[in-house]
Amino acid sequence: MRDAVDDFLDQWAAQRSDLDLDAMGSVGRILRLSRLVNGHLKDYFAQYDMETWEFDVLATLRRGGKPLTAKALAASVMIGSAALTNRVDRLVARGLVSRESVPGDRRSLHIALTDAGRDLVDRTVEGHVRNQRKILSGLEDADRDELGRILRALLVSLGDTR
Repeated sequence: MRDAVDDFLDQWAAQRSDLDLDAMGSVGRILRLSRLVNGHLKDYFAQYDMETWEFDVLATLRRGGKPLTAKALAASVMIGSAALTNRVDRLVARGLVSRESVPGDRRSLHIALTDAGRDLVDRTVEGHVRNQRKILSGLEDADRDELGRILRALLVSLGDTR
């Protein structure tokens, strides 16, 4: 079975037979998978009038079980503080999160789920899990486990550790 990346690699090999294209193939497939998976996630969340990033922020707050400082939230969702401020502003306007003063620290704020935010996450998360399983349904259980192991090793090698 061939994929679109195989065609790109064949073209490069025909033009530059001196190149070792293994890494290009793997990285190209990761990038294409990212776009395809993001499309499936976007379609799912659109049913709830939500963007993928909104679920990411709300789910981060929900799974932690407590409000987070803006710095901790930004680190968890892997965005900068300016982008987080914009996103939190939008979620506050929708009534899904609130900003609360941090006791003893006038410069910091906690970001917290509102009842509406908690309800939205709770309504969508089970379907989100089913959607993710559907996305990976083309793989056998053992292959999904192996994929997870390989992706974890790659993330760790690139410094994405806790």
